[in-house]
Order: sequence, then structure tokens, then C-alpha cells
Amino acid sequence: MDQLTQRLIGFGAQADLVDGPGLCRMFNTIIAGKKPPRCVSSDHDPLFTYHRWKANLRILEVKEIKSIPSIPLSHPFVERLIGTIRREFLDHLLFWNAEDLERKLENFQHYYNRHRVHASLGGQTPAEVNGASTMNSAELDHFRWEKHCRGLVKLPHAA
Repeated sequence: MDQLTQRLIGFGAQADLVDGPGLCRMFNTIIAGKKPPRCVSSDHDPLFTYHRWKANLRILEVKEIKSIPSIPLSHPFVERLIGTIRREFLDHLLFWNAEDLERKLENFQHYYNRHRVHASLGGQTPAEVNGASTMNSAELDHFRWEKHCRGLVKLPHAA
């Protein structure tokens, strides 16, 4: 998540327990083809002390910022995002495997970045904050309902 624009950068899913190489692989897949972030925020999970993780960040010239142990409020945007994803999406979703979950999370990412307005962004979407045009304004008498996230969310769309 980009904390400035609150834009979701990407998701990673793995069927088994996540290990150090798996963490590096997911991170590199998410940022592939994009400019690496300047900073990455992480907690004190042993995965983030793995030597390949640290080497990966060093090679990419990414600074790691650690949270304060046992204080989730030290990462309020990330904690809020995790809660939002659970409440608005994962609590209502079934998936078959990690690949299916990743595909559905990418769909949610598109909805979250381009269509879901955020009160903390003044009623704008993260894409609008980044300067991208996302939606046409709907006139109240000329609209249709557009489904997102496989019909879980419906938003009015200019017809």
C-alpha cells in the first residue's frame, strides 16, 4: 500500500506456510515492472529478519521501516487496510486455491484503487489522487449498476 495515495500496490498468496524465499518471491512479483518503493513497512515477524529478505531490499535500494513491537497503531494505514479487506471482501468470499485467491484479490485491488472512495482522501479514489480519471459522473436519471468483485459490490455507473 502506498501510504500517500492509499493505493493498493498488490497482493501475494501462497498455499503453504510462507517462508523467506516465498516472501521474497511474492514481493518481487508484486513490484515487477514498477519502480520499487523507497520504503517498506514491516513488523517483527521472523520472516522479515531472513537474510535473503534483507539482501533483496538492499539490492533494490529499499529502506525497511519496522513497526513498534506489540503496538498495531504504529502502522494505522496498513491495519485499517487489512480490516477493510477482511470486512468488505474476504468475509464474503470462497476461493479454491492460492491462485484463485490471488486472482480475486487483484479484482478487489482494481475496485479499491479505481472505484472505492475514501473519506480520508476527501471522497476521492486512490487513482484520482494519483491523477488518473476513474469514473464518469452519473446523472441520477441515466445510470446502470456495475458489478465489482464478482457481484459482491454494485456501484452506479453513468449509462
